[in-house]
Amino acid sequence: MTPTLFGRWQTRLLLLATFGVLVSIPFVLGLIGAGANSVYFWILGYVAIFGLGWDIVYNFIQKSRWDRDWPAAYQLFAGIWEMVFVLCGIKIFGFLPIPMPKDELPIGTFFLHYSIVWLAVFVTSQSLMRIIFPRWRFRGGQWL
Repeated sequence: MTPTLFGRWQTRLLLLATFGVLVSIPFVLGLIGAGANSVYFWILGYVAIFGLGWDIVYNFIQKSRWDRDWPAAYQLFAGIWEMVFVLCGIKIFGFLPIPMPKDELPIGTFFLHYSIVWLAVFVTSQSLMRIIFPRWRFRGGQWL
């Protein structure tokens, strides 16, 4: 399956709004990490918003490949790049507001949260999406 831009957007928003939120709830409640805080929903929102823009770049890169494919290794690199972008936007440059001082966000908890969310979304996109939406692959990633 070669995902279209609209399919990428639909899949990203669906998976972050479902599995991303489910995985973020223990962090928001303080069961994992440094106390209860809604900052993890903010991080999830930034990943979704900026990801829509990054998907335009990823779609361009995909179209420039000879086979028009987007291998799983590219998804890993894209996930790492998006993590670095959001981390720099919050902790280093501070252009992304969060509901706590940027110095109080533990980097280790940020990495743990982002990694678990990314892994949940990746595994779901590679397995469960193909079961729930059998035509998803043949519609360029669009599920509507």
